[in-house]
Amino acid sequence: MDARYVFRIRFRLEPAGEDVSLEPSSAETTVTLFRGAPEPGAEGWLFFRNTLWRGEVSDEDYARRLAAEWLGVPERTVESVDFRELQADEEYLEALKSETAADLEAFKADNVSEVLSKYLGSSVRVTDAS
Repeated sequence: MDARYVFRIRFRLEPAGEDVSLEPSSAETTVTLFRGAPEPGAEGWLFFRNTLWRGEVSDEDYARRLAAEWLGVPERTVESVDFRELQADEEYLEALKSETAADLEAFKADNVSEVLSKYLGSSVRVTDAS
């Protein structure tokens, strides 16, 4: 069982000392970050519910704080965070659906498809288990 969240993060590099400077046009960079998705039912598995809405980051300030923490950079340097997709193998996706179905009331939804659409939009990609 394997899954990970994919984010595109844009941030500015800042020199560590006063005697160093950066060409302004080269100080901004964009990275693709992969964050492991906890096993459904395990601690942290509701990350998607607490962080995403319709396949987008639901709270930009919170997402910038998370990205800064993940990258080990000052929060002020993170310009934007975009959720790209949840990449999951079939086993993970089935476990996610099963765990979600067990408590639809917590998601304020009538079925699992509604939950996935509500939080992940169409941003789920099934990958080969390898």
